Amino acid sequence: MTARRVVAFGGGHGLSASLRALRHCAPELDLDITAVVTVGDDGGSSGRLRAERGGLPPGDLRQALVALAGDHPATRRSAGLFQHRFAALPVGVPRSADADPGATAGDDPDRDGAAHRGAAHRGGDGASAGTDTSWAGTDTTWAGADGAATGGDGLAGHAVGNLVLCGLMELLGDPVAALEHAGAMLGAVGRVLPMSRQPVGIEARVRGVDPAAPDEVRTVSGQHQVAVTTGRVESLRLTPGAPPACAEAIEAIRAADWLIFGPGSWYTSVLPHLLVPQLADAIVSTSARRLVTLNLAAEKETLGLSVADHLAALHWYLPELKADFVLADAKAVGDPEPVERAAESLGARLVLAPVAVTDGTPRHDPAALGAALVPVLGADR
Repeated sequence: MTARRVVAFGGGHGLSASLRALRHCAPELDLDITAVVTVGDDGGSSGRLRAERGGLPPGDLRQALVALAGDHPATRRSAGLFQHRFAALPVGVPRSADADPGATAGDDPDRDGAAHRGAAHRGGDGASAGTDTSWAGTDTTWAGADGAATGGDGLAGHAVGNLVLCGLMELLGDPVAALEHAGAMLGAVGRVLPMSRQPVGIEARVRGVDPAAPDEVRTVSGQHQVAVTTGRVESLRLTPGAPPACAEAIEAIRAADWLIFGPGSWYTSVLPHLLVPQLADAIVSTSARRLVTLNLAAEKETLGLSVADHLAALHWYLPELKADFVLADAKAVGDPEPVERAAESLGARLVLAPVAVTDGTPRHDPAALGAALVPVLGADR
């Protein structure tokens, strides 16, 4: 049987969940998996490296690689190393025997706090679910809530895999070559590609950023700031407006049997792919079938959007986009009728399945999501 070539789009936790689910059903369906990852992250470790070293922000790329890492004990250990995040040294503790015991946070001009808050923001540079809970979900484990000093420890907050990818990109001079090499280090059972070889910015026009002016529309810049905005996102754009798409990603889309969008942060992980003109052209012109996997709960950036509105946003940003299936959790959907209508407007059929973890938190269970994907991806045309 010829392998089914699957291309999954996204970034951060959502794409990681999708890739882990695809791995669960890969043996049964003989899947050839490619991940195409957003490159707009500007928060946490990725944001610091992007600002200080240039190049692509590595966090979302790292998470995708780890999700595809092989099962050999050595590669699992390497995956754990990639996810390991340096903790902050206690204030006043020397970093080495010859360190200056009088060094303080004020001695480190890089530690201004503001650039480092929210490193575990949704879809961004936090650790993937179940791998690094000591870091994910908090931004005060290595810096105080106000960016308090960490003893001048420049490694604090960085994931080892981010530093490895940054080094490989500098060494090899090409992010795709760097990702291929890192994938070999992890025994990855798929390929990870950036949506563009150059980093992008994300800007949104947001209504009600200031609670005192609920009808005022302002421009919010940066993926992290868009992800945590308390207003309603009314429009989204990339800077530059037409970044060049990764050529290898275009080739993968053209050769694909399936394209998968979501789950993930809708405005900062899913929709950005549709705003890259060359990617958008390839997505609508390919003969591949298309699946949309919906989120389990609203996030800050999509507060006020219904489940059906998430599908409408896909049409808004890429009117030519058609889909074959929309996969969602019945409990998250509630009344299925408006979601069914929204799916039909994309040419898709709604498939409901229990895909959430059983502890009640809004997280996809990779095994359950994989089981739901098998009959969809395995269906004949």
